[in-house]
Amino acid sequence: MSFADTNGQHLYYEDTGWDGPAVIFSHGFLMDHDMFAPQVDALRDRYRVITWDERGHGQTPCEGPFDYWDSARDVLALLSYLGIDEAVLGGMSQGGFLSLRAALLSPERVRALVLIDTQAGLEDPESVPALWAGHEEWMANGPGAVQESVAASILGADVDPSPWYAKWAALPREGLTDPVNCLVGRDDITGRLGEITAPAIIFHGDADAAIPMARAEVLRDGLSGAGDIVVVIGAGHASNLSHPDQVNGSLRAFLDGLG
Repeated sequence: MSFADTNGQHLYYEDTGWDGPAVIFSHGFLMDHDMFAPQVDALRDRYRVITWDERGHGQTPCEGPFDYWDSARDVLALLSYLGIDEAVLGGMSQGGFLSLRAALLSPERVRALVLIDTQAGLEDPESVPALWAGHEEWMANGPGAVQESVAASILGADVDPSPWYAKWAALPREGLTDPVNCLVGRDDITGRLGEITAPAIIFHGDADAAIPMARAEVLRDGLSGAGDIVVVIGAGHASNLSHPDQVNGSLRAFLDGLG
């Protein structure tokens, strides 16, 4: 187990330690570093791959209110802790939210972006009441009554949810409120996408019900370094986890092409 005490946080991380270009992956809401296991396996022979647990997820505690700008500073601080000046930042859903913000805060440190089922805008207002209702049930009784719907939304039908059920049951309930507030209260950075010039690759599941494909198209059109969207056929929200066979080849080609 490795922890970095940096940016006022106690961040859990895993590092392949390979002496190659650095790639750091940031996970989605209610996920943790394990969701990138297929990418770590696919890249570790050439790249230094780092995964970590964000505030209130996995083994990283949540010490109080925060926003995705704070999370962006966390990932940049973790890179500094590891002695890495520049890295490719990859993120799924909220991991993309913070990676985009890191690129705005410190563009010189972001070699490229890997954006997976994410967006630059706000949460759909129609989904917010359901998020808070799920939060209230989780706080009162644990995840049991909502875990199937959560798993369907995030994992889809192609990932065994049972390991994630165990992870969710182990999370301290009191640590959930601040991450939910962060998710639903985030700011809209769509108008700032033009400031980001790093090369970018965008993956999006064509069955993603949490973030529609139109939001990926906004990213593509707003980021000068982005090419066409890599559409992951049959994938829901966590396309890199459910359909790594469609993601890893394009991901490896993109990274190899950075030089």
